[in-house]
Amino acid sequence: MKKMMIQITAGKGPAECCRVVACVQNLMLKQAKQQGIGLKILENNAAELNGTLLSATMMAQGDNLDAFVKEWAGTIQWIAQSPYRKFHKRKNWFVGVGCFDVQQLMQWNPKDVKLETCRSSGPGGQNVNKVETAVRGTHLPSGLQVMAMDTRSQLENKKLCLVRLEAKVMVWQTAQIMEQQQNQWEQHHSLERGNPVKAIKASLF
Repeated sequence: MKKMMIQITAGKGPAECCRVVACVQNLMLKQAKQQGIGLKILENNAAELNGTLLSATMMAQGDNLDAFVKEWAGTIQWIAQSPYRKFHKRKNWFVGVGCFDVQQLMQWNPKDVKLETCRSSGPGGQNVNKVETAVRGTHLPSGLQVMAMDTRSQLENKKLCLVRLEAKVMVWQTAQIMEQQQNQWEQHHSLERGNPVKAIKASLF
């Protein structure tokens, strides 16, 4: 089964573009569900206004991802009146969608992870504080860390910690690649925005 990382970004666009990121994410989630594609939100980077996102990172998995990815990857043009500036004349808003095969990202290696046990805090009786069941995982190449203290089993918490850290590292890797692409997108914005892969005409309200 193929796995793809997908990131939608508003780049340096205004609030309207951040609203488009949220709207595009909703459309993609609906379409993926209809097509039997698993699409899971890994991280949403909220913008200032309610209902707006600077970026959204998702993981897609399924056997028929190619057509789905081809439809969305690139520049998306959204045609709509600004929901924030009543008399604003501009009606074209652009966001970038990047799609990356998980296999092309830096290979995940559990050996790059340092696991440390520590005492859990919070409810759960005296046993929780006496036994070191919580697990902290550090991904050494990136310095990213996560904690798992969901269960009283150190082994289960280790498993959870590794799963969460792998997802966090993938988000980080995708963001690194998207940042490079974003710089190129900004440099060639007139060319890219003049050639969107998809144009959507719908309200942003």
